[in-house]
Amino acid sequence: MTRLLMIEDDCALAELVGDYLGRAGMKLEHRASAETGLAAAVRGDYDAILLDLMLPDGDGLGLCRDIRARSDVPILMLTARGEEADRIVGLEIGADDYLPKPFNPRELLARLRAVLRRRAGGSEAAAGETLRFGRLAIDRAARRVLVDGEARPLTGHQFDLLCALAENAGRVLTREQLMDRVRGEALEAYDRSIDVHISRIRAAIEDDPGSPRRIVTLRGAGYLFTRSQDEAGPEDRGP
Repeated sequence: MTRLLMIEDDCALAELVGDYLGRAGMKLEHRASAETGLAAAVRGDYDAILLDLMLPDGDGLGLCRDIRARSDVPILMLTARGEEADRIVGLEIGADDYLPKPFNPRELLARLRAVLRRRAGGSEAAAGETLRFGRLAIDRAARRVLVDGEARPLTGHQFDLLCALAENAGRVLTREQLMDRVRGEALEAYDRSIDVHISRIRAAIEDDPGSPRRIVTLRGAGYLFTRSQDEAGPEDRGP
């Protein structure tokens, strides 16, 4: 059974979510504060964490950062703060997805399943392969990214975005194509969350994220993962 941790001070909401997800074969454990939530997240072996941003004893963004520093468990943020800035900050510090309140339980379940599918590592054919590009290695079986043999941390969502790019090396992919590959959903053109994730990936794998050589931007077109990354410059450089 899929084990989930929900860190949420609204106990009635947590009970409703637990009942709904329970009917889908998921077991939800609930903590009502940042302190008890962090302790459970560190100790427990959870498949994903549902995290509220507004907690009585701390900021959910800080808690997300603390959890991410200790674990790569998928984190889905749930919050009444639906402003774009809050969502982008959450993604920047390591959340895998973001769902504003009030939300439809069916959408929550769909997003959880998408996160868990990404966590599972995609198809069996892809899982046993390691993609190598000069000093960069992408181990899809272990879901690890290494540069010069050193592991570089990425969230599950970011790892899948990197795989989608690397599997299409030399080909330009639009934001919509990237999100369709990793979420199975079309991304509306005005949604900039894809740019936030690409920025985080660059920070992890590029020698100079400000002048990327591995993932470059073709303005007005999309993103390109270059075939030759350490020997030659990129076809174009972007922010």
